[in-house]
Amino acid sequence: MIEVYIDGASAGNPGPSGAGVFINFKNGQVEGHFFPLGVMSNHEAEYEALIKGLDVCLEKGITTASFRTDSKLIDDAIERRYVKNKQFQRYLEQALIRIDKFDLFFLKWIPSKQNKNADELARKAISKQRE
Repeated sequence: MIEVYIDGASAGNPGPSGAGVFINFKNGQVEGHFFPLGVMSNHEAEYEALIKGLDVCLEKGITTASFRTDSKLIDDAIERRYVKNKQFQRYLEQALIRIDKFDLFFLKWIPSKQNKNADELARKAISKQRE
């Protein structure tokens, strides 16, 4: 099954932010995508990374995937389909609309050290905004 690693990062909270999406197709092929996001909080960047990852998959016709995140906030929100902080409600709704288009979707929390590729892509997106 395809694995999609996602990460959001902010230089300041809020600050210039970026999203990274690293796709491992499990056949030797990998892809990296990065998205400058403008100024937002780190939590918002994490949600944006999830949404961008879902969009990339859907654009490629991928409807079976296992996502990986180092954000407990994202993992908990998607698992429960609920956010305590209403500031993130719109992000959750956008993500769930996309998730519901998948035939099979998994999200798993992983330690940050296992998410280095997506983290590097998110940081690259921040640096692109500063150029």
